[in-house]
Amino acid sequence: MAKSNLLTAQFCRNIKDPGLYADGNGLFLSVSKTGSKSWLFRFRWQGKRPEIGLGSYADKSLADAREAMSDCRKLIRQGVDPRTRDRSGTEPTALTFKECAAQFIKAKRAEWSNPKHQAQWEATLKTYADPVIGHLPVDQVDLEHLLSILTPIWQTKTETATRVRGRIERVLSWAIVKGYRQAPNPALWRGNLDMVLPMPSKVKKVTHYAALPYADVPAFWQALVGYTSLSAQALQLLILTTTRTNEITAARWDEFDTDAKVWTIPAARMKAKREHRVPLTQTAVDLLDAIPHIDNSEFLFPGLRGNPHISNMAMLKFLKDDMRRPELTVHGFRSTFKDWAMETTTFPGDLSEAQLAHIIKNKAQAAYERGDKLERRRDMLKAWADYLRRQAKVVALRSAS
Repeated sequence: MAKSNLLTAQFCRNIKDPGLYADGNGLFLSVSKTGSKSWLFRFRWQGKRPEIGLGSYADKSLADAREAMSDCRKLIRQGVDPRTRDRSGTEPTALTFKECAAQFIKAKRAEWSNPKHQAQWEATLKTYADPVIGHLPVDQVDLEHLLSILTPIWQTKTETATRVRGRIERVLSWAIVKGYRQAPNPALWRGNLDMVLPMPSKVKKVTHYAALPYADVPAFWQALVGYTSLSAQALQLLILTTTRTNEITAARWDEFDTDAKVWTIPAARMKAKREHRVPLTQTAVDLLDAIPHIDNSEFLFPGLRGNPHISNMAMLKFLKDDMRRPELTVHGFRSTFKDWAMETTTFPGDLSEAQLAHIIKNKAQAAYERGDKLERRRDMLKAWADYLRRQAKVVALRSAS
């Protein structure tokens, strides 16, 4: 058994350096970067080493914390997880922020269609939030803690910082609803953090995906169709249909009706979570006919080493390694199409927006525009395909050297 009574009341009162200070038997005094102090109990449970907050130092003396720790150990000996019972064994105890985050993620997992979403949540909270507030009882997280997390990255990693803030806000809101803390939520932006942090749009210049000028597209297309790899064919289909990366990489054969010349992308794979019909030009149909059915896979572009389909990085890697165009992005071809449609054609802007499956932000307009303009978009994509295949002017492409 670990040594006990390693801490003294005087030490606990005077210590200001951030860190965890062991008293033995799993009891720790936690000192945050802001100087706040709280008690933490670590124990073994079902082969794991969970932890539980025992309250703030301001509310519990060293003697009180040792008594609370002793009560927890009695529960453990009775086969009761102390995270779910208080010292009397009847009501929920305070959970740490880390525990609340884990329960929130578990509760919301079903609504996240992209498996990477959960991994991103866990990674950002582990990297930025847990070192400061992960071990704290969730009811002790305050504004100073949020500033300790966000201030160092607000101007250098603005996009990441805003996501971290939003995720902490949702975890704390969950804790409030579940009764683990009282309002207010210190991670709220409006009327709270916006008073002490600059607007994200003011500290970070918006950068757009690198896009090929539309005047250079015919020459690029001539070079692209010379490749026959799956990644090259995937990129060709993406450009012809102006779709997004994940809509292409996970495309299934049964989504395509080549007789009607329509590709129906299910809502689950669309950013707006609405089914999207894509008109297929003859060029696109010919490309589909040229794509081999590999090992009877349901996917147009099967993956390697057990992966169901090619990765989201496959086309970008092809651009960089095979075509020697590292300055371009796959998503940028949607911008190229939009620029071409607006600058060189008479097709109305709402038609290209519909083809790109952009959400109509004007609610009144959206209420009246319920059709998907399929046949009108078919004419536009035919013009786009004709433009891609036209005889290119002499345009210098980046050399392979």
